[in-house]
Amino acid sequence: SQDAGKTILFIDEIHTMVGAGKAEGAMDAGNMLKPALARGELHCIGATTLDEYRQYIEKDAALERRFQKVLVDEPDVESTIAILRGLRERYELHHGVAITDPAIVAAAELSNRYITDRFLPDKAIDLIDEAAARIRMEIDSKPEVMDRLDRRMIQLKIEREAVRKETDDASQRRLATIEEELERLQREYNDFEEVWKAEKAAVQGTQSIKEEIEQLKAEMAELQRKGQFDKLAELQYGKLPELEGRLATAEQSKDKLEDKPKLLRTQVGTEEIAEVVSRATGIPVSRMMQGEREKLLNMEQHLEERVVGQNEAVSLVADAIRRSRAGLADPSKPYGSFLFLGPTGVGKTELTKALAAFLFDSEDHLIRIDMSEFMEKHSVARLIGAPPGYVGYEQGGYLTEAVRRKPYSVILLDEVEKAHPDVFNILLQVLDDGRLTDGQGRTVDFRNTVVIMTSNLGAHHIQEMVGEPYEKVKSAVWEEVKLSFRPEFLNRIDEVVVFHALGEAQIQSIAKIQLQRLAQRLADRGMQLEVSDAALAEVAKVGFDPLFGARPLKRAIQQNIENPVAKLILEGQFGEDDVVPVDWRDGSFVFDQKASKA
Repeated sequence: SQDAGKTILFIDEIHTMVGAGKAEGAMDAGNMLKPALARGELHCIGATTLDEYRQYIEKDAALERRFQKVLVDEPDVESTIAILRGLRERYELHHGVAITDPAIVAAAELSNRYITDRFLPDKAIDLIDEAAARIRMEIDSKPEVMDRLDRRMIQLKIEREAVRKETDDASQRRLATIEEELERLQREYNDFEEVWKAEKAAVQGTQSIKEEIEQLKAEMAELQRKGQFDKLAELQYGKLPELEGRLATAEQSKDKLEDKPKLLRTQVGTEEIAEVVSRATGIPVSRMMQGEREKLLNMEQHLEERVVGQNEAVSLVADAIRRSRAGLADPSKPYGSFLFLGPTGVGKTELTKALAAFLFDSEDHLIRIDMSEFMEKHSVARLIGAPPGYVGYEQGGYLTEAVRRKPYSVILLDEVEKAHPDVFNILLQVLDDGRLTDGQGRTVDFRNTVVIMTSNLGAHHIQEMVGEPYEKVKSAVWEEVKLSFRPEFLNRIDEVVVFHALGEAQIQSIAKIQLQRLAQRLADRGMQLEVSDAALAEVAKVGFDPLFGARPLKRAIQQNIENPVAKLILEGQFGEDDVVPVDWRDGSFVFDQKASKA
């Protein structure tokens, strides 16, 4: 008030002043502001969130009417890019690294697409800050290639000291080899160290000059405010051009190092931003490497190693994943949504597991929900969380919490036809908009998930129409599906996939896959499994049941191969380095002991 309106007071989190210091007969901080605000002696700007404004400020009508409410909306991506360009110089100076313009655009776009629980420009600024900090740490630390050489040299030096104590010829020859390798590694290390020191010196040289220029600009701005134009001219036309000339020379010498092998990353690009997003969300948003491209192009081959006899189903799933990874799929929907139809034991769940393993190298990213547990109307609350006032409100929903923790995952809704109709109302929102609001009002992003629903509807048609064309079988099953699910639900599914009933040839292929897994378990114990063609054919024959698909096969392998082999191992007939032969002769499985692998 003494500055006669020349000072503006800014109070961040102004809601904390309402009620602050209030006690019996005392006045809170908010009431102390009211007289000065009413007389116009105090110019004040306060900042708070809408929730806290409603909770604290609106309750005090006298304080609220003394302020003019200004709603500040979240900026869009274009505005965020402009904000980041304005901040770029400060972050470059603070971290001592260059920030490219494509990195700024990527930070705004990727944060808007993948980080859904925060707002622009805050989340985009954080990406730039973290990526720049990582590059700075790399500059200050020893490069990875030098660190590996250093560790190898330490190992060899320890070995050299141990070998020196031995006097036999083999040890002396090994000592000479170690000395040669140490000498070679030391030369290699010295070459890398020279390049690293030159690059580091160049980075630090330009950084110190930039800091001097920044300090000089701040000093010039202060002189301009004070009206000392003679000193301002001296700095502007004398010292500033000199520093800018030194900076240009330092940048040129830094560019000369570009021809040599680079050890240090000195600028933040789109890949660095993508790395930060990937670590924060678990979503692979970095540019696809050649290896991943080839893997996606050969996706059917990878999936068919585990799923036998379901070529149409595998192709439909592979096409959906390729569309999304190539950026052609609708970004507001899940990567893919499928309804798998077929009899039990034909590979519906196995294809889902194979897809999770293919995308993430692990089945841990598979979220499996048995829909038979959601047959009651009130069970919807278990999926998204109980509403306020109900027991379990703080715990969150089973589905929403799982996706919040792993936003890039495969969701398997098993036996979906058994769920209550109200559950399908929840799924409509997921399939259409790629999002779901849980019981606590948080929006959960499903855009990076693959939603797969399995059902046994129409299974009898598939078994009755073995050998019929695929389209004819599919249309017969489709007629039954239309009677069980509402049109608005079916319209939102990308593909309805009908699985074939398995024949004897497919069962034999599955038996081969399952016996390979058994062989791997025995290999871990140092034994080798050899199964003859006759034994393979017989176990497939025993395990084949047109009604139950491949499920009886597992029991057949357990009863006819695993159980006898387990007894023989415990009896001591088979041990480490032994071959375990399995054959079918004279109407029974035989396990003749063979010579060891050695």
